[in-house]
Amino acid sequence: MCDGRDRRSSPSHAPGEAVIASRDDTLAYIEQYAAEDDPLASARRVGLRADSRPVSPASGAALRFLAAAIAARAVVEIGTGCGSSGIWLLRGMRPDGILTSVDVEPEYQEHARDAYQSAGFAANRARLIHGRALDVLPRLTDGAYDMVFIDAAKGEYPDYLQESLRLLRRGGIVVFNNALEAHPHSDGPLALSDPDSAAIREAGRLVREDDRLTPLLLPVGDGLLAAIRSDEAR
Repeated sequence: MCDGRDRRSSPSHAPGEAVIASRDDTLAYIEQYAAEDDPLASARRVGLRADSRPVSPASGAALRFLAAAIAARAVVEIGTGCGSSGIWLLRGMRPDGILTSVDVEPEYQEHARDAYQSAGFAANRARLIHGRALDVLPRLTDGAYDMVFIDAAKGEYPDYLQESLRLLRRGGIVVFNNALEAHPHSDGPLALSDPDSAAIREAGRLVREDDRLTPLLLPVGDGLLAAIRSDEAR
């Protein structure tokens, strides 16, 4: 008995396998869609050699998009790395915008400075501050920044969120990298407790439950958790 469906279109493999293959293909396509030019590719190679975990092309494109969407003039980056994310951010910012980037590794920042220059940015477009973020951020001006991008010590993510809320203007955006590392599937009854994953998960909870924030989880790279500061602090 015919049920009206075209059986020739039925998959030849298990439904679960089809979903996984489709997802992987889609993610690969997303990463290829945002191609890196020579300065970005060079910064990525340097970052990989230095083990600084540069952002993926799709994550970088998302950062550029967010910065451009709000015409960002002042951005704070927590975790300079070797310059990949900074190039993406600067390309989305206004031509007169200044990136303030904080990192504990002076070698990373030297690489980042070279990367910015290679990408054609004047030296005064980036202010690189060496130091621990939780020591540096309190010295930055309240409500003076359009965007904060966080890609540093994961165990301090909840603290970075609190500092970001102080630094951001109304309508500003905070973005956390590595948001998918706290995916619940990484846990299990026999799994060891991971403080970094717990901290990322806690930051996500705080973002979701804060009525000053409008959040969005982007499944690109290692995951970007973004939130707009939509209301004045209580």
